[in-house]
Amino acid sequence: MRLVFAGTPAAAVPSLAALVASDRHEVVGVITRPDAPAGRGKRLAASPVKKFALEHGIPVLTPDKARDVIPDLEQLRPDCCPVVAYGKILPQEVLQVPPYGFVNLHFSLLPAHRGAAPVQHVLLAGDDVTGATTFLLDDGMDTGPVLGMFTETVRPTDTSGDLLDRLAEGGAGLLTATLDALEDGQLRAEPQQAEGISYAPKLTADDAHVDWSRPAAVVDRTIRACTPAPGPWTTLDGARVKLGPVRPVDSASLAPGEIGGALVGTGQGDVRLSTVQPAGKGPIDAAAWLRGARLAPDARFGT
Repeated sequence: MRLVFAGTPAAAVPSLAALVASDRHEVVGVITRPDAPAGRGKRLAASPVKKFALEHGIPVLTPDKARDVIPDLEQLRPDCCPVVAYGKILPQEVLQVPPYGFVNLHFSLLPAHRGAAPVQHVLLAGDDVTGATTFLLDDGMDTGPVLGMFTETVRPTDTSGDLLDRLAEGGAGLLTATLDALEDGQLRAEPQQAEGISYAPKLTADDAHVDWSRPAAVVDRTIRACTPAPGPWTTLDGARVKLGPVRPVDSASLAPGEIGGALVGTGQGDVRLSTVQPAGKGPIDAAAWLRGARLAPDARFGT
């Protein structure tokens, strides 16, 4: 099939690479978000998908409004448009251009965790199993009929970055297989289940602020869900401190936020710090930071 791929972040690149490598499909164009400010200098930078496309000589479309892409799609004449984390809602007049529609790869087992941040919300919810879903886009938020799925075990130490990397690789194979089966006429879209619907809105910096009054398991999940973005943090003496992943331990000797060596108390149990990053500095091993910080005996995070 002739394909126009829509996607933006690094997690979309494995799918684009798999389709480019496929002998059954031809990627004739890419739709991605316009260049955006990045880094400390806030210079305009191309998306990872755009960089990959340009390196492989694929025409790139960066419409300010999604509907502006219609004339280009009509000229490129794709049979289908695979989508992975494009980042914009596609209106119905765009969706109806390719004969096979827009096939979206979503990083959850739909209808669970519909929305922009499914992987982070999988960890926040404490799910043991997740996966990815291919489905046909419609005018709802991840509500279209399902074409395929695969499952992935959530590991106890997974950050959202770790889990997303695995889902992106596995999802690339799922997306390619879905398009193969569609072309062969061997696939029928099935409506999503009516039970088990949940939502996964984008996490903010406020969501990443650690609440030490919560149980250790919740603190652990929050920190892993917010790693690497938006980045878990707390405060110490009014200054912000970024946190690396923590590990719940078999003790409950400290009050919420109380620092005792490399341990910190929570509302139920203690956690062990791995790395910390004080404001204006790089990440440092928690033990080394504690040796140099010379904290007061009653020091607490969250104050």
